Amino acid sequence: MESLRESILHLTFQMSTYKRATLDEEDLVDSVGLQRGLGLRCWAEKTHVERKLVVVVCALSVALFICIMTLGLHYKESHPGMCLSEPCVSVASTVLWALDRSVDPCQDFYNFACGGWMRKNPLPEGKSRWGPFSNLWEHNMAIMKNLLGKNHKVSLFVILFCYLSTIFIIIMLNCNKNLLLLLFWYIIINNVFFQTGGWGLKDPWDKDNFQEVLRIVSASFRTSPFFTVFVSTDSKSSNSNIIQVDQSGLGLPSREYYLNKTANEKYLKAYLNFLVELGILLGGSEETSQKMMQEIIDFETALAHITVPQEERRDEMKIYHKIQAKELATLAPAVDWMPFLSAVFTPVALNDSEPVVVYAKEYLQKVSELISNTNKSVLNNYMIMKVVWKMVSILDQRFQDAEQRFLEVMYGTKKSCTPRWKLCVSDTDSALGFALGALFVKATFSEDSKAFVEDMVSEIKWAFEDSLKTVGWMDPKTKKAAKEKADAIYNMVGYPKFIMKPKELDMVFNDFDVVSDLYFQNVMNYYNFSARVTSNQLRKAPNRDQWSMTPPTVNAYYNPTKNEMVLPAGILQAPFYNHAWPKAMNFGGIGVVMGHELTHAFDDQGREYDKDGNLRQWWQNSSLEAFKHQTQCMVEQYSNYSINKEPLNGKHTLGENIADNGGLRAAYKAYINWIEKSGEEATLPALGMTNHQLFFVGFAQVWCSVRTPESSHEGVITDPHSPSRFRVIGTISNSHEFSAHFGCKADSPMNPKRKCELW
Repeated sequence: MESLRESILHLTFQMSTYKRATLDEEDLVDSVGLQRGLGLRCWAEKTHVERKLVVVVCALSVALFICIMTLGLHYKESHPGMCLSEPCVSVASTVLWALDRSVDPCQDFYNFACGGWMRKNPLPEGKSRWGPFSNLWEHNMAIMKNLLGKNHKVSLFVILFCYLSTIFIIIMLNCNKNLLLLLFWYIIINNVFFQTGGWGLKDPWDKDNFQEVLRIVSASFRTSPFFTVFVSTDSKSSNSNIIQVDQSGLGLPSREYYLNKTANEKYLKAYLNFLVELGILLGGSEETSQKMMQEIIDFETALAHITVPQEERRDEMKIYHKIQAKELATLAPAVDWMPFLSAVFTPVALNDSEPVVVYAKEYLQKVSELISNTNKSVLNNYMIMKVVWKMVSILDQRFQDAEQRFLEVMYGTKKSCTPRWKLCVSDTDSALGFALGALFVKATFSEDSKAFVEDMVSEIKWAFEDSLKTVGWMDPKTKKAAKEKADAIYNMVGYPKFIMKPKELDMVFNDFDVVSDLYFQNVMNYYNFSARVTSNQLRKAPNRDQWSMTPPTVNAYYNPTKNEMVLPAGILQAPFYNHAWPKAMNFGGIGVVMGHELTHAFDDQGREYDKDGNLRQWWQNSSLEAFKHQTQCMVEQYSNYSINKEPLNGKHTLGENIADNGGLRAAYKAYINWIEKSGEEATLPALGMTNHQLFFVGFAQVWCSVRTPESSHEGVITDPHSPSRFRVIGTISNSHEFSAHFGCKADSPMNPKRKCELW
C-alpha cells in the first residue's frame, strides 16, 4: 500500500513541477482567469500556450489513471488486501484478545499465542480445567437445553427422560432426610443388598456367594470390579464382533496414586474419607466404616500392583490373545466363567467354544490368584462399594456432597452448585444422545457446512498422501500400502445417517422402557438397555453408523478396526471452524484436528492395522525398525518436558504426539495447496500477521487452557495426550515452516537444531 501511495505523490509532484517549468511570468494568470481560459472559451480562442497546457494535463491525467490502475492490480495480486467483513473483524478481535505481544514467539509460542487468554480466563467455579473445548461444550449444552424445551414429536421420549430427571432431583432436594434415607435403602436393599447378602457395615460377612455377587454387580449394575468384559470388533477379523476381556480400572484415576503413596498422600486420604462417609451414610458406624474402607483401599492397592501400565500395552500385536471361553477357566480359575459370561451377555446363548479375545493375559492370571487369596468379605465389600459409588450421582444431596468434597481434593476445584438443567442435559446426551443429536444437527449444522468440511478432509488426506512421497525412511512397498490405507479411510462428518430418519431412530430406542415417575429406575433401565444393545452385536458385522460419540460432542476420533475418521457436528464450530473465516484459521483449527485423526491411522498403534482394519503385519521389517527409530526421537523430546516440576511420560503419550505433529504438517501442506489453487487471501486487520503466521496462531489458540495443579498432576499420570502447552510447542518446534514464517533463529527454543520428523 505504501508503494502505491508514494507513486501517486511522486506523479503529483512531477505535474506541479512541469507547470512551474513551462509557465513564465508573462503567461501566468490568476486562478479565475486560468479557469475562464481553460473552460469558458472555445478552442479557437485559446492561445498556443493554453492549448499546449490542456493537452499536457489531459495526457498526464490519462497516464496517471493507467499508472494507478496498473499499480492497483499489481498490488492486489501480490497483496490481496485486508478482510474487513464482520466475521473477519470479529475473529481478528478474538485472536488479538488472546495474544501476549510482550512474548517473543520464537522463545515461547504458547505464551505468545495464549498469554492474553490465560490472564483473562480465570478458572470458573467448580472447574478443574477450562479452555475452548470446555467453552464450546457449554455452548452446545445451552443449545440442547433450548431444544429440549420445545415440543418436537421425534424427541418426546427425550423430553420425558430429561424432565423426569429434573423432577426427581427437585423431589430429592426438598424431601425430608429420613425419607431420603428410607428411599435410598429401599432401592439399594432390594436391588443389591438383599440379592447379595448385605454389606459388612454392621455384621461380619459370613456368606460364600462370591460368584453370585460378581454376576449381579457385573450383569445388573454394569460395574467391572476385577476385570472388564465387553463386545467389540475383533481386531484380527474386522468384519465380526467378539467378546473381549481386559483389566479394569481402579477407584483412583491411575495405579500411580496407590504405588507412589508419598507423592499422593492427600489424594489417598481424601479417597478414604469419601468411602468412610459413604459407609456412615448407609448406616455404619465411623469405626466400622473406617476399618472396612481401609481394607478396600488395601485391596485396590494390591490390584494396582498387578495392573499393567498403559505405556506397556501399546503394542497390540503382543497383547492380543484369542482363546475359547472354556480356556478362561484355566487362565483364571477363581471365576466361574460360563455362568458369568451368560449373565453379562444375556439374552445371547453362549457355549464354552465361544471365541474370546484376552488383552490382559498375565493380569487375569494374577487377579485370579489375588481373588483366591483374599478374604471373601473384603471381596464382597469391594464389589458393593463399586455399585454404591456408581449410584452416588443419582442419590440425595448428602451423597453428592460427599463426592464433591473428594473431587475438590482430587482436582483442586472449588465447591459449586451445578445448575440442574446441566445435569439433565448431560444425562440425556449420555443416554439418548443420538435422538437429541438429530435435533442438534437440524438446529446447528447445515449441509453446506458438511460439504465444505468433507472437501477439507479430502484436502488433508491429499496432503498426507503427498507427504508420503518424501518419507525417506520408508521402503517403496510399505509406502504404497500406506497410501492405500490412507485412501481407504472412511470419513464420517457431522452425524450418522440413521438419526435423520425418524423410523430408524425410533427402532434404535424401541427397547428402552421409561418409567413415568422413577428417575433412578430409568437410569437402571438404561444400563440394562445399553447392555442388551451391546450383547446383540455379538457375532454380527460391525456397523459403520454405530458411533462412539454423539453428534453434539466436542471431540473427534479415529477407529482403527473400521479405518474411519469421525468428526461430530459438535466440534465443527468456532473456534475450530467457521465458513466465513479466513482459510488460514480453518486449516489451523479443524484442519489440524482432521490431520490429527488421520495420522492416528499411522501412529505406533494405528499403524498395526491394515486398510481393512485388521491387526496384522503389513510393514516391511526395514521400515518397521526405521519407524521405531524415528519415534524414539519424540519419546525423548516429550519426556524432557515437565509441568509443575513433574516430567511427562513420552512413551505413554507417543501416539497422540505423533498425531499432533502429523496433523499440523498435513493441515499446513493442505493450506499451501489451497493457496496455490485459489490465490492468497486477504489478511485480518490489526494483527500485523501474514496468513501463514495466522495459521499457526489459530492452531495454538485452540489449545489455550488453564488448569489446577491437581488436575495437571492427574493429566500427567493418566492422559495419553500431552498437556496443552506441549501439544503446541512440541509440534511447532518440529516445524521448519513455523520457524521460517516467524523468523526464528537457529537453536532458539522454538527452533531447535534437532527436530523429530515422522509423517
